[in-house]
Amino acid sequence: MTRFWVCIAGAGFFLALLVLHSRFCASRFPPHLHLAFKISWRAEEILYRLDVDWPKYSEYFTGATFCVAVDSLNGLVYVAQRGDNIPKVLVFTEDGYFLRSWNYTVDTPHGIFAASTPQEKSVWITDVGSGFYGHTIKKYNSFGDLVQVLGTPGKKGTGLNPLQFDNPAELHVDDTGDIYIVDGDGGLNNRLIKLSQDFMILWLRGENGTGPAKFNIPHSVTVDSAGRVWVADRGNKRLQVFDKDTGDWLGEWKNCFSEEGPSAVRFTPDGKYVVVAQLNLSRLLILAAPPVGNIGDCSVVSTIQLADQVSPHLLDVSRETGAVYVAEIGAKQVQKYIPVNSEVLERWDLD
Repeated sequence: MTRFWVCIAGAGFFLALLVLHSRFCASRFPPHLHLAFKISWRAEEILYRLDVDWPKYSEYFTGATFCVAVDSLNGLVYVAQRGDNIPKVLVFTEDGYFLRSWNYTVDTPHGIFAASTPQEKSVWITDVGSGFYGHTIKKYNSFGDLVQVLGTPGKKGTGLNPLQFDNPAELHVDDTGDIYIVDGDGGLNNRLIKLSQDFMILWLRGENGTGPAKFNIPHSVTVDSAGRVWVADRGNKRLQVFDKDTGDWLGEWKNCFSEEGPSAVRFTPDGKYVVVAQLNLSRLLILAAPPVGNIGDCSVVSTIQLADQVSPHLLDVSRETGAVYVAEIGAKQVQKYIPVNSEVLERWDLD
Protein backbone atom coordinates (compact mmCIF):
# COMPACT_ATOMS: atom_id res chain seq x y z
CA MET A 1 0.00 0.00 0.00
CA THR A 2 2.86 2.34 0.83
CA ARG A 3 4.39 1.69 -2.58
CA PHE A 4 1.06 2.63 -4.23
CA TRP A 5 0.97 6.07 -2.59
CA VAL A 6 4.64 6.63 -3.39
CA CYS A 7 3.83 6.01 -7.05
CA ILE A 8 0.89 8.41 -6.92
CA ALA A 9 3.04 11.10 -5.35
CA GLY A 10 5.75 10.55 -7.94
CA ALA A 11 3.23 10.85 -10.78
CA GLY A 12 1.91 14.08 -9.32
CA PHE A 13 5.44 15.48 -9.03
CA PHE A 14 6.17 14.54 -12.64
CA LEU A 15 2.95 16.24 -13.80
CA ALA A 16 3.94 19.39 -11.95
CA LEU A 17 7.31 19.36 -13.69
CA LEU A 18 5.54 19.07 -17.05
CA VAL A 19 3.41 22.10 -16.22
CA LEU A 20 6.45 24.16 -15.24
CA HIS A 21 8.27 23.02 -18.36
CA SER A 22 5.35 24.05 -20.57
CA ARG A 23 4.94 27.45 -18.93
CA PHE A 24 8.53 28.55 -18.43
CA CYS A 25 11.14 26.30 -20.03
CA ALA A 26 9.77 25.07 -23.34
CA SER A 27 11.25 27.92 -25.35
CA ARG A 28 14.79 26.90 -24.29
CA PHE A 29 14.67 23.55 -26.05
CA PRO A 30 14.74 22.75 -29.76
CA PRO A 31 11.30 22.33 -31.40
CA HIS A 32 11.74 18.55 -31.83
CA LEU A 33 12.13 18.13 -28.06
CA HIS A 34 8.94 20.02 -27.13
CA LEU A 35 6.43 17.84 -25.29
CA ALA A 36 3.07 17.23 -26.93
CA PHE A 37 1.28 17.79 -23.62
CA LYS A 38 0.80 21.40 -22.63
CA ILE A 39 -1.38 23.56 -20.45
CA SER A 40 -2.51 26.95 -21.70
CA TRP A 41 -4.01 29.90 -19.84
CA ARG A 42 -6.79 32.05 -21.11
CA ALA A 43 -8.59 35.03 -19.65
CA GLU A 44 -12.22 35.79 -20.42
CA GLU A 45 -13.48 39.20 -19.48
CA ILE A 46 -16.75 39.57 -17.65
CA LEU A 47 -17.99 42.57 -19.57
CA TYR A 48 -21.42 43.03 -17.97
CA ARG A 49 -23.28 42.35 -14.75
CA LEU A 50 -27.00 42.34 -14.14
CA ASP A 51 -28.49 45.43 -12.49
CA VAL A 52 -30.90 43.73 -10.10
CA ASP A 53 -32.41 47.10 -9.10
CA TRP A 54 -33.71 47.93 -12.59
CA PRO A 55 -36.50 48.82 -12.80
CA LYS A 56 -37.34 49.85 -9.26
CA TYR A 57 -40.73 48.13 -9.52
CA SER A 58 -41.26 45.34 -12.04
CA GLU A 59 -45.06 45.17 -11.69
CA TYR A 60 -45.37 47.73 -14.48
CA PHE A 61 -44.60 44.92 -16.94
CA THR A 62 -48.06 43.49 -17.62
CA GLY A 63 -47.60 41.99 -21.08
CA ALA A 64 -45.03 40.34 -23.33
CA THR A 65 -42.14 42.81 -23.63
CA PHE A 66 -41.02 42.71 -27.26
CA CYS A 67 -38.69 45.68 -27.60
CA VAL A 68 -36.80 48.43 -25.78
CA ALA A 69 -35.21 51.73 -26.83
CA VAL A 70 -32.88 54.08 -24.99
CA ASP A 71 -33.03 57.85 -25.36
CA SER A 72 -29.54 58.52 -24.03
CA LEU A 73 -29.82 62.26 -24.62
CA ASN A 74 -32.66 62.56 -22.12
CA GLY A 75 -31.96 59.52 -19.93
CA LEU A 76 -35.17 57.70 -20.88
CA VAL A 77 -35.98 54.06 -21.62
CA TYR A 78 -39.03 53.08 -23.68
CA VAL A 79 -40.49 49.58 -23.45
CA ALA A 80 -43.20 48.28 -25.81
CA GLN A 81 -45.31 45.31 -24.75
CA ARG A 82 -48.16 43.26 -26.17
CA GLY A 83 -51.41 42.23 -24.53
CA ASP A 84 -55.09 43.10 -24.18
CA ASN A 85 -56.23 46.09 -22.15
CA ILE A 86 -52.74 47.10 -21.09
CA PRO A 87 -50.55 50.13 -21.83
CA LYS A 88 -48.47 49.31 -24.89
CA VAL A 89 -45.58 51.71 -24.16
CA LEU A 90 -43.92 52.23 -20.77
CA VAL A 91 -41.45 55.04 -20.08
CA PHE A 92 -38.73 54.72 -17.43
CA THR A 93 -35.68 56.69 -16.46
CA GLU A 94 -32.31 55.02 -16.98
CA ASP A 95 -32.17 54.76 -13.19
CA GLY A 96 -35.29 52.58 -13.25
CA TYR A 97 -38.03 54.93 -12.12
CA PHE A 98 -41.37 54.66 -13.90
CA LEU A 99 -42.60 57.92 -15.46
CA ARG A 100 -45.67 57.26 -17.59
CA SER A 101 -47.34 54.98 -20.11
CA TRP A 102 -49.39 55.38 -23.29
CA ASN A 103 -51.42 53.26 -25.63
CA TYR A 104 -52.55 55.55 -28.42
CA THR A 105 -52.72 54.03 -31.93
CA VAL A 106 -50.35 51.17 -31.02
CA ASP A 107 -51.72 47.78 -32.01
CA THR A 108 -49.00 45.07 -31.94
CA PRO A 109 -45.52 46.55 -31.42
CA HIS A 110 -42.48 44.67 -32.67
CA GLY A 111 -39.52 47.10 -32.73
CA ILE A 112 -38.90 50.49 -31.16
CA PHE A 113 -36.26 53.20 -31.63
CA ALA A 114 -35.61 56.50 -29.84
CA ALA A 115 -34.26 59.21 -32.17
CA SER A 116 -34.10 62.30 -30.01
CA THR A 117 -32.28 65.54 -30.75
CA PRO A 118 -31.84 68.62 -28.54
CA GLN A 119 -34.90 70.05 -30.30
CA GLU A 120 -37.17 66.99 -30.35
CA LYS A 121 -37.89 63.77 -28.43
CA SER A 122 -39.14 61.15 -30.86
CA VAL A 123 -40.00 57.45 -30.65
CA TRP A 124 -40.49 55.18 -33.66
CA ILE A 125 -42.46 51.92 -33.43
CA THR A 126 -42.89 49.14 -35.99
CA ASP A 127 -46.44 47.78 -35.76
CA VAL A 128 -47.18 44.28 -37.07
CA GLY A 129 -50.83 44.22 -35.99
CA SER A 130 -53.77 43.34 -38.23
CA GLY A 131 -55.88 46.30 -37.12
CA PHE A 132 -56.28 49.77 -38.60
CA TYR A 133 -52.73 50.84 -37.69
CA GLY A 134 -51.05 47.54 -38.53
CA HIS A 135 -48.15 47.00 -40.95
CA THR A 136 -46.86 50.52 -40.42
CA ILE A 137 -43.95 52.38 -38.89
CA LYS A 138 -45.06 55.25 -36.68
CA LYS A 139 -43.34 58.22 -35.13
CA TYR A 140 -44.49 59.54 -31.74
CA ASN A 141 -43.41 62.25 -29.38
CA SER A 142 -42.34 61.17 -25.88
CA PHE A 143 -45.92 61.51 -24.57
CA GLY A 144 -47.42 59.19 -27.19
CA ASP A 145 -48.86 61.68 -29.65
CA LEU A 146 -48.77 60.32 -33.20
CA VAL A 147 -46.61 62.48 -35.47
CA GLN A 148 -45.95 60.45 -38.64
CA VAL A 149 -47.09 57.19 -40.26
CA LEU A 150 -45.01 55.30 -42.83
CA GLY A 151 -46.68 52.57 -44.87
CA THR A 152 -50.30 51.94 -45.71
CA PRO A 153 -52.22 51.62 -42.43
CA GLY A 154 -53.97 48.29 -42.05
CA LYS A 155 -52.79 46.95 -45.42
CA LYS A 156 -49.77 44.75 -45.88
CA GLY A 157 -48.04 44.63 -49.23
CA THR A 158 -44.87 44.86 -51.29
CA GLY A 159 -45.46 48.21 -52.95
CA LEU A 160 -43.07 51.14 -52.93
CA ASN A 161 -45.40 53.84 -54.28
CA PRO A 162 -47.29 54.06 -52.04
CA LEU A 163 -44.94 52.43 -49.54
CA GLN A 164 -46.21 49.21 -48.01
CA PHE A 165 -44.82 46.88 -45.35
CA ASP A 166 -45.58 43.35 -44.21
CA ASN A 167 -44.58 42.81 -40.58
CA PRO A 168 -41.82 45.47 -40.41
CA ALA A 169 -39.40 44.22 -37.80
CA GLU A 170 -37.20 47.13 -36.73
CA LEU A 171 -35.64 50.41 -37.82
CA HIS A 172 -32.63 52.61 -37.15
CA VAL A 173 -32.71 56.40 -37.50
CA ASP A 174 -29.25 57.84 -38.19
CA ASP A 175 -28.01 61.15 -36.77
CA THR A 176 -28.58 62.64 -40.23
CA GLY A 177 -32.26 61.68 -40.10
CA ASP A 178 -31.94 58.86 -42.65
CA ILE A 179 -34.01 55.78 -41.80
CA TYR A 180 -33.01 52.11 -42.23
CA ILE A 181 -35.86 49.60 -42.10
CA VAL A 182 -35.85 45.79 -42.05
CA ASP A 183 -39.12 44.45 -43.45
CA GLY A 184 -40.01 41.98 -42.18
CA ASP A 185 -40.63 39.49 -39.48
CA GLY A 186 -41.98 36.82 -41.82
CA GLY A 187 -44.59 37.73 -44.41
CA LEU A 188 -44.18 38.85 -48.00
CA ASN A 189 -41.04 40.97 -47.75
CA ASN A 190 -37.43 40.20 -46.91
CA ARG A 191 -35.75 43.53 -47.54
CA LEU A 192 -33.67 46.41 -46.21
CA ILE A 193 -34.86 49.90 -47.15
CA LYS A 194 -33.10 53.23 -46.69
CA LEU A 195 -35.28 56.35 -46.58
CA SER A 196 -34.18 59.96 -46.52
CA GLN A 197 -35.33 62.23 -43.71
CA ASP A 198 -38.17 63.39 -45.97
CA PHE A 199 -39.14 59.70 -46.56
CA MET A 200 -37.85 59.25 -50.10
CA ILE A 201 -36.45 55.80 -50.96
CA LEU A 202 -32.65 56.09 -51.36
CA TRP A 203 -31.93 52.43 -51.93
CA LEU A 204 -33.43 49.00 -51.38
CA ARG A 205 -31.75 45.61 -50.98
CA GLY A 206 -33.06 42.14 -50.60
CA GLU A 207 -35.53 39.46 -51.46
CA ASN A 208 -36.16 36.02 -50.02
CA GLY A 209 -33.06 33.86 -50.36
CA THR A 210 -29.75 32.74 -48.91
CA GLY A 211 -27.20 34.52 -51.10
CA PRO A 212 -25.51 37.89 -50.55
CA ALA A 213 -28.00 40.74 -49.92
CA LYS A 214 -30.89 38.28 -49.65
CA PHE A 215 -32.76 37.62 -46.43
CA ASN A 216 -34.80 35.14 -44.47
CA ILE A 217 -36.48 37.14 -41.69
CA PRO A 218 -34.34 40.30 -41.42
CA HIS A 219 -35.09 41.02 -37.77
CA SER A 220 -32.85 43.85 -36.49
CA VAL A 221 -30.77 46.68 -37.96
CA THR A 222 -28.15 49.14 -36.74
CA VAL A 223 -25.43 51.40 -38.15
CA ASP A 224 -21.86 51.56 -36.83
CA SER A 225 -19.51 54.55 -36.64
CA ALA A 226 -17.70 53.42 -39.81
CA GLY A 227 -20.82 53.86 -41.95
CA ARG A 228 -21.79 50.20 -42.18
CA VAL A 229 -25.34 48.89 -41.87
CA TRP A 230 -25.64 45.63 -39.91
CA VAL A 231 -28.68 43.39 -40.33
CA ALA A 232 -29.57 40.40 -38.16
CA ASP A 233 -30.60 37.94 -40.88
CA ARG A 234 -32.19 35.61 -38.38
CA GLY A 235 -33.50 32.83 -40.62
CA ASN A 236 -30.18 32.56 -42.48
CA LYS A 237 -28.20 32.47 -39.19
CA ARG A 238 -25.94 35.38 -40.02
CA LEU A 239 -25.23 39.08 -39.79
CA GLN A 240 -25.05 40.87 -43.15
CA VAL A 241 -23.20 44.15 -43.65
CA PHE A 242 -23.86 46.94 -46.17
CA ASP A 243 -22.39 50.33 -47.03
CA LYS A 244 -24.80 52.92 -45.69
CA ASP A 245 -24.27 55.38 -48.57
CA THR A 246 -24.45 53.03 -51.55
CA GLY A 247 -26.18 49.95 -50.15
CA ASP A 248 -23.33 47.78 -51.48
CA TRP A 249 -22.98 44.39 -49.80
CA LEU A 250 -19.76 44.28 -47.73
CA GLY A 251 -19.81 40.82 -46.20
CA GLU A 252 -21.38 38.53 -43.63
CA TRP A 253 -20.69 36.80 -40.31
CA LYS A 254 -21.91 33.21 -40.05
CA ASN A 255 -19.39 31.27 -37.99
CA CYS A 256 -20.75 32.48 -34.63
CA PHE A 257 -24.30 31.39 -35.35
CA SER A 258 -24.20 27.67 -36.12
CA GLU A 259 -26.76 26.93 -33.39
CA GLU A 260 -29.15 29.82 -33.92
CA GLY A 261 -29.33 33.05 -35.84
CA PRO A 262 -29.21 36.52 -34.27
CA SER A 263 -32.47 38.22 -33.33
CA ALA A 264 -30.96 41.61 -32.34
CA VAL A 265 -27.77 43.56 -33.07
CA ARG A 266 -26.28 46.70 -31.49
CA PHE A 267 -22.83 48.28 -31.00
CA THR A 268 -21.32 49.49 -27.75
CA PRO A 269 -20.69 53.27 -27.59
CA ASP A 270 -16.92 52.86 -27.95
CA GLY A 271 -17.39 50.73 -31.07
CA LYS A 272 -15.34 47.86 -29.65
CA TYR A 273 -18.08 45.26 -29.37
CA VAL A 274 -21.19 44.01 -31.15
CA VAL A 275 -23.97 42.84 -28.82
CA VAL A 276 -26.23 40.14 -30.26
CA ALA A 277 -29.26 38.34 -28.83
CA GLN A 278 -30.17 34.73 -29.62
CA LEU A 279 -33.85 34.23 -28.88
CA ASN A 280 -34.31 30.48 -28.45
CA LEU A 281 -30.93 29.93 -26.77
CA SER A 282 -31.71 32.69 -24.24
CA ARG A 283 -28.21 34.02 -24.75
CA LEU A 284 -26.37 37.25 -25.46
CA LEU A 285 -23.12 37.21 -27.43
CA ILE A 286 -20.49 39.93 -27.12
CA LEU A 287 -18.50 39.96 -30.38
CA ALA A 288 -15.33 41.81 -31.32
CA ALA A 289 -16.19 44.63 -33.73
CA PRO A 290 -14.22 44.61 -36.99
CA PRO A 291 -11.81 47.38 -37.96
CA VAL A 292 -12.69 49.94 -40.60
CA GLY A 293 -12.48 48.49 -44.10
CA ASN A 294 -12.40 44.86 -43.05
CA ILE A 295 -15.40 42.73 -42.06
CA GLY A 296 -13.30 39.62 -41.36
CA ASP A 297 -14.71 36.77 -39.30
CA CYS A 298 -16.94 36.77 -36.25
CA SER A 299 -15.18 36.33 -32.90
CA VAL A 300 -16.97 35.79 -29.56
CA VAL A 301 -15.37 37.73 -26.70
CA SER A 302 -17.88 36.91 -23.99
CA THR A 303 -21.34 35.42 -23.47
CA ILE A 304 -24.21 36.13 -21.11
CA GLN A 305 -26.34 33.04 -20.55
CA LEU A 306 -29.83 33.92 -19.41
CA ALA A 307 -32.28 31.60 -17.69
CA ASP A 308 -34.12 29.02 -19.80
CA GLN A 309 -37.06 30.32 -21.84
CA VAL A 310 -36.26 33.97 -21.05
CA SER A 311 -36.21 34.54 -24.83
CA PRO A 312 -34.36 37.83 -25.46
CA HIS A 313 -36.10 39.33 -28.48
CA LEU A 314 -34.64 42.80 -29.12
CA LEU A 315 -32.21 44.99 -27.19
CA ASP A 316 -30.69 48.46 -27.09
CA VAL A 317 -27.51 50.03 -25.71
CA SER A 318 -27.24 53.37 -23.94
CA ARG A 319 -24.85 55.72 -25.76
CA GLU A 320 -24.15 57.48 -22.48
CA THR A 321 -23.52 54.64 -20.02
CA GLY A 322 -23.04 51.63 -22.31
CA ALA A 323 -25.73 49.72 -20.39
CA VAL A 324 -27.51 46.98 -22.34
CA TYR A 325 -31.30 46.74 -22.01
CA VAL A 326 -32.85 43.43 -23.10
CA ALA A 327 -36.54 42.88 -23.89
CA GLU A 328 -37.41 39.32 -22.89
CA ILE A 329 -40.70 38.01 -24.27
CA GLY A 330 -40.51 34.73 -22.36
CA ALA A 331 -39.84 36.33 -18.99
CA LYS A 332 -42.14 39.31 -19.76
CA GLN A 333 -39.64 41.84 -18.51
CA VAL A 334 -36.74 44.08 -19.50
CA GLN A 335 -33.39 43.57 -17.81
CA LYS A 336 -30.44 45.94 -17.65
CA TYR A 337 -26.78 44.88 -17.82
CA ILE A 338 -24.09 47.30 -16.66
CA PRO A 339 -20.56 47.37 -18.14
CA VAL A 340 -17.86 46.02 -15.85
CA ASN A 341 -14.27 47.10 -16.44
CA SER A 342 -12.08 45.26 -13.96
CA GLU A 343 -13.57 41.82 -13.38
CA VAL A 344 -11.68 38.99 -15.03
CA LEU A 345 -12.56 35.30 -15.03
CA GLU A 346 -9.39 33.22 -15.13
CA ARG A 347 -9.70 29.86 -16.79
CA TRP A 348 -7.24 26.98 -17.28
CA ASP A 349 -7.71 24.78 -20.36
CA LEU A 350 -6.03 21.50 -21.16
CA ASP A 351 -4.97 21.34 -24.83
